[in-house]
Formats: sequence, C-alpha cells, structure tokens
Amino acid sequence: MVRLLIILLILLRWESMVAQTDLVKDSLLAKIAIAQEDTNKVVLLIATGQHLLYNDPEAAKYYYSQARIVSEKIGYQIGLIKYYGRYTEALNWQGRYDSSLILNKEALVLAEKYGNKERIAMTMHNLAGSYSYLEDHEKALEWQLKALPMFESGGDSSKMSIIYDAIGITYRNVKLVDKSIEYHEKALAICRKINDPFGAAIALSNLGGALSIQKKYSEALIAYKESIAISKEYNAFSIQKTATNNTADLYFKQGMYDSIKPYAEEGLRLAKETEDSSAMSISLYTLAIHYFFRKDFARSESLAKEGYGISQRNNYLTTYHLHSNILSELALVRGDLRMYGYFDRLSDSLNEAYSNETIRKNVQLLDKRYETEKKEQQLRLQESQIKQKNTLNYVFGFSALALLIISVLAYRNYSHKRKLQEQKISELEKEKLLLATQSILKGQEEERSRLAKDLHDGLGGMLSGVKLQLGSMKGNLIMSEELNRSFNSALNKLDETINEMRRVAHNMMPEALLRLGLPQALQDYCHSLAESQHFTVNCEFHSLEERMPSTTEIVVYRIVQELVNNAVKHSGATIILAQVIRQANNLSITVEDNGKGFPNIDEALTKGSGLLSIKSRVDYLKGQMDIQSTPGKGSSIHIDCIIEQDAKD
Repeated sequence: MVRLLIILLILLRWESMVAQTDLVKDSLLAKIAIAQEDTNKVVLLIATGQHLLYNDPEAAKYYYSQARIVSEKIGYQIGLIKYYGRYTEALNWQGRYDSSLILNKEALVLAEKYGNKERIAMTMHNLAGSYSYLEDHEKALEWQLKALPMFESGGDSSKMSIIYDAIGITYRNVKLVDKSIEYHEKALAICRKINDPFGAAIALSNLGGALSIQKKYSEALIAYKESIAISKEYNAFSIQKTATNNTADLYFKQGMYDSIKPYAEEGLRLAKETEDSSAMSISLYTLAIHYFFRKDFARSESLAKEGYGISQRNNYLTTYHLHSNILSELALVRGDLRMYGYFDRLSDSLNEAYSNETIRKNVQLLDKRYETEKKEQQLRLQESQIKQKNTLNYVFGFSALALLIISVLAYRNYSHKRKLQEQKISELEKEKLLLATQSILKGQEEERSRLAKDLHDGLGGMLSGVKLQLGSMKGNLIMSEELNRSFNSALNKLDETINEMRRVAHNMMPEALLRLGLPQALQDYCHSLAESQHFTVNCEFHSLEERMPSTTEIVVYRIVQELVNNAVKHSGATIILAQVIRQANNLSITVEDNGKGFPNIDEALTKGSGLLSIKSRVDYLKGQMDIQSTPGKGSSIHIDCIIEQDAKD
C-alpha cells in the first residue's frame, strides 16, 4: 500500500514534480498582486496552490480556483486543464475521491477538445487514479490501458517506467498476477536502460511482491535484495524500508524464521527513523514471530506488546489483530489461561471487526459509485435541457446560414459562368489573331520564295547573260589601256551585283534550308555573317536530324536569323551563341551575346520592330519567349515551343 500511494501521487501530480518549490508563499503572493491577468498569472496561482497543498489544502484549492477564473477570462485552455489536474489532486489529498472523479471526467472532455496527446493521456491517468482511490480497480485498469498507447507514442522513457509500474500494481489488485509481473519487468527494463536507480528500486520492490504472490520465492528474494541494495546506495529510505519488510515477510511465508531477524530489525530501524508507525508495527510483529520460534518467549512478548500498543493507539486493525493473536499464543505457552482467553477473544473480535470494516468499505464504495452515477445523471439531464433550449436557436441559425450559403453559391456560380464566357471570348480572339498571324507569315514566306526565285532565275540569269556578252565583246575590241581598265572595272561591278543579288535571294529563301535542312541553313548563314568580321557566331544544334515540317523550319530559321541580326547590329558583341535543341515534340531556341545588353526590356518589346516580329513568330509556334539582360553584360533570349507533327507545308 505504501508503494501504491507513492505511484498514485506521482501519477496525479506529474507536473508538480517540476513546480518551483523554492518560491515561498510571500514571494508568490507579492508577484500575484502585481501580475496582469495573463498566462503568467495562471502559472503563479497554480504554483502558490502547490506550495500550500500539503499544509492547507483548502487554501490551495482557492488559488487553483482563481487560476481557473483567469484562464476562462483569457481563453487559456491549457490553464483550465492544469486547474483540473491540481484541484483533483487537492481533493484526493482530502479524501474526497468521488468529487475528484467527477472533475477528472470533466477534465478529460476538455483535454480531448483542446489538449495534445500528452495532456489527454495524463488526464486519463488522473481519472484512473481516482478509480484506484475508490478501489474500483477494474475501471482504473480500463483507463490506464486507454492512456497507455498515447504515453508510448510520446517516447518519454522516464514517464513510461512509472506508467508501466502503476499498471502492474493495478493488475495485481485485480488478481492478474502474470500481467502484473510483465509490466513491472517492463518498468524495470526501462529504468535500467535510462540509468534511473530510484525507479529501478521501486520496480524491483513491486516485482518482488508480485512474484511472492505466485510463490516464486527465490525470484522474489533476488528482486527484494537488489531493491534494498540500490535504496541503500541512494538513501531512498522509504523504498528500502518497504523492500526490507517485504523480505522479512517472504522468509516468514517460507517458515525460514532464522532468516527473518536481520531484515525485521533493519525494517524497524528505518521505520523509527522515518516515524512510520504502521511499518514499525509490522516489523515488531515479524521480530516477535522470529523470537517465538526461537523459543525466546520473553523477547517475543516484549516486542509483541510494543507492536500491540502502537496498533491499538493508531487503530491499525490488521496488525492489532496479529499482535493480539501472538500474545494469546505466548500466554498459552506460559500457562496463563486468563490472558490467553483475553487475547484470543480480542483476536477474534478484531478479525470480525476487520471483516466488518472490509464490508463497510465495500458498501461505501458502492454508495460512492451510486452517488457518482447520480451526479453524472444530473449533469447529463442539465446538459440535455440546455441542448433542448438551444435546439431552436440552432435551427434558426442553421436556416440563416443555409440561406447565406445558397446566396454565396449562387453568386459564385454566376461569377464563374461569367468568367468562363469572358475566357472563351478571349480565347476566340487569341485564336483569331493567331490565324491572322499565321496567314500573314505564310503569305510573307510565299512572297519571299517567289521573289527569291524571280531574282535568282530571272534577273540573275539576265545579268549572267550580260556578263558573258561583255566578256565576248572584250575579246573582239581594240581598246586603249585606260578604256580597258574602265571596262574591267565595269565587269567587276557586274560580278559584285550578281553576287549581291544571289545573297539577297539566298536570304529571302535559303536553298540550303529546303534541300539540306535547318541545321545546315543556319550554319551557312552564321558562317557567312561572321566571315571577315570582328565578331564570332557559334552555332550548336542537337537532335535536329529528323526533319520538321517545312513551315516550322522556315519560322525557326527566321527567328534565329532575326535574333542574330539584332545582336550583330545593336549589341556590339564579340561572341554570339545560337543554339537550337529538340526533345521529342519540344523545341528550345537560345541566342546569347556578350554585348551591351538591353537598357529597357519592356521598351524593346513594345517599340522594337525586330523583337515584335520575333514575338509574332513565337506566337505562331505557340511558344514562350524569355529575355534576360544586364546592361554591360550581354543578353540571353530563350524560346520554348511545341512542334506540330501534323503540320502541312
């Protein structure tokens, strides 16, 4: 029972383990007096209650109630959850377990609404503690097992060792000793892993108790002795005292009366040091038994009388009965039948009183359960009435909300339809514009092709014929040296005219583009453009082996041609890069230079005819153009478009 009390107090006062115990009452009250009504004041009020709890529970409850009032006023939900934990702790300290149970149920509802997993789990365990105090161990176990997965998911090993140990005690109380051993061993394993000697000593003492119930005395003895050793090392007198008395009791159960003495004497010494009269009474009885079986009847009687007096003064029915019983046996040994009869009758009456006390406690437990259920029913009835009163308000509110929602949805539907119509109109306009652009570009290319053919085949042929005639005439004429120079100069200019005409015709519709494809045409163009110039034009082409539709190739050629021309004319660059890359149906065009860059990209797009022409061709290919430029550091124009595989010439 001593260990059970320790566990329950730890579980019900988990957060009080970190309370600021160094704050004295006057200091706390001074801080409360100047504190604003915020979360800090809630913390101060709860800390004050903790400081007063063990000496003045009613005062502690007052400060906890003040913490609740402030928490409700500022909407501090965690403060409300803490209030429930502290206030129920005070109720438990006063023995008002039924009231504590009701509040813990309220706390659980609040924690499930606003708290995190750890808060919910802790509230469940507080609820289990209330049931344990009421000796309703089945209910206690039910809530402990509900909280267990939440604690396990939290990963706090220190908490888990205490939780497992508490569940082990509850399993022992419901007579499931195998499960009790399992959970005590789990607690012990964690304590060993995290090097928690205090927890390990407690777990070992509890494990020994469970093992002794199953009459596994040798294993229980090992557990008790290790618990004693750890307790001695760390001066944990309460644990040492419990484990020592349990060891003496273990030897008594086995009839090993000679082995009882050192443990009973040590238990008695510790009980006196800690002023634990209940433990003193138990140790005195155990020592009296030892001396009785050693036939030192005088010493046995002296110890039994001392324990008898302690039990009588404190009304410890169990040890009162045990000491009366051994005193009756001692009276019989000395032949004092009168005293034998007295103590024997006293022993029987105490045994009967103990049985009656057990019955009375059971009846009280039933009464408390009944009262608790009655209070819960009253609360449910009040909640039901409140719900009925609010139902009509909810109906009206819901109707208004539904009307509002319908109105909003109707407006949204109207707006959506209008946007769709506007979008369709915009798309039709874009499509119309695109078709117009396509027609213009196609007409331009067809006209370019016709002009190029006329220049090359018509005018070019005529000029070539003139050149041949003049050359023939030169051989049949006798001219002076000056006239000969003039004639040759005219022939040279005619050659230049023919070459220029061919260049113009080639630019209008490159023959290489039609015969050899896009890469060769661009390569020839860039090479001819950079020949004998101060700049270099580098070309890179990837995955262009497969021919694209001729219309697409012509448009791409014009885009690159225009971009490179712009770089040559306006950038002052020394290096120009032209790159065309194809990936499946995607085409990427990049032209970069190291020139002076665009001073204003937006202005170039709106006013520069070159870029506007390029933009129309990009739109024709349904592509996107991105211009990046830094003054003095050059520019980069990148175009992404899609190749229409089914495009026709």
